[in-house]
Amino acid sequence: MNLEDLKGKANDIRIDIVKMVAEAGSGHPGGSLSSAEVLCALYFGGVLEHDPSDPKAAGRDRFVLSKGHAAPVLYATLAEAGYFPVEELATLRKLHSRLQGHPDCRKLPGVEASTGSLGQGLSIASGMACGLRLNGEDSTVFTLMGDGECQEGQVWEAAMFAAHRSLDNLVAIVDHNHLQIDGAVEDVCSLESLSAKFEAFGWQVFVCDGNDMEAVVSTLEAAKASRGGKPKAVIAETTKGKGVSFMEGQAGWHGKAPNAEQTEQAIDELTDKEAMHG
Repeated sequence: MNLEDLKGKANDIRIDIVKMVAEAGSGHPGGSLSSAEVLCALYFGGVLEHDPSDPKAAGRDRFVLSKGHAAPVLYATLAEAGYFPVEELATLRKLHSRLQGHPDCRKLPGVEASTGSLGQGLSIASGMACGLRLNGEDSTVFTLMGDGECQEGQVWEAAMFAAHRSLDNLVAIVDHNHLQIDGAVEDVCSLESLSAKFEAFGWQVFVCDGNDMEAVVSTLEAAKASRGGKPKAVIAETTKGKGVSFMEGQAGWHGKAPNAEQTEQAIDELTDKEAMHG
């Protein structure tokens, strides 16, 4: 896809997120909307080696959604990519649905790991990367974490392990939207400097505007290509609730569904943006 098509696809993903969370009456729109460019770049920008017709294909790259509550952005991306019908997105969080509140790798094609307990995704991804390396495979493992999630001690245990094992086939992306369920990350438990912390743990660090599609694609490509013996961290500076004016920068939209009027406004705003991208 060219850049404008990628921007349009990210907008499609955002529309899907709003619709499915509204239909479910629950879910996590804020951190799903903030990471739409990251998922779009991975699955549609040529960064992630994957095949919707063969989700377990040998030689594929892996993606682990460590912040599992942002399942709507993963589900929307997988559906748009052809892993399952887009119409199924309307079943989010409903009884017997494959689209649970957190991803379940036993139920949905394209989901590499069941996640949701925050702090565990980097450990899972590190284990995958280590296993691939031991098997002589060159695939890359990507994982997406929340910035509030990086307050978990297990994240740094995994970071230490990955550096010790020289897992340069691992890319950890932090959705640095500066908000978590209780408010500003800086107020709850400051992470700064996040870049310096990863560097101190022996990682190569990249920083980009996580809501700028061109910057996200180029940064993820550069991180994937770098094989200097260090795991890679991409600090993606984003806006929580990106794309919906009344959700942007508001911690209250971490885990709350919009009502009918709010849904209509959100869809109208995103539809206007869609028109801009053809």
